[in-house]
Amino acid sequence: MTHDTASVPSPCIDVCRMNAATGWCEGCLRTIDEIAGWSSFDDTRKHAVWDAIEARHTQLLTAQRERP
Repeated sequence: MTHDTASVPSPCIDVCRMNAATGWCEGCLRTIDEIAGWSSFDDTRKHAVWDAIEARHTQLLTAQRERP
């Protein structure tokens, strides 16, 4: 992910449902700790969360492709 110096937007899309199997919100793919801490995270930490979200999205897409 390319990181710019602008304010880091929240990944929240107002679909707030935690998936018990993954521990991620089904809307934004963040953990409950990432959601709770977002407003206090500095930009470096927020970018790290976005990087993790991208990895989780890839992981979910791969798992979907592997299903029969």
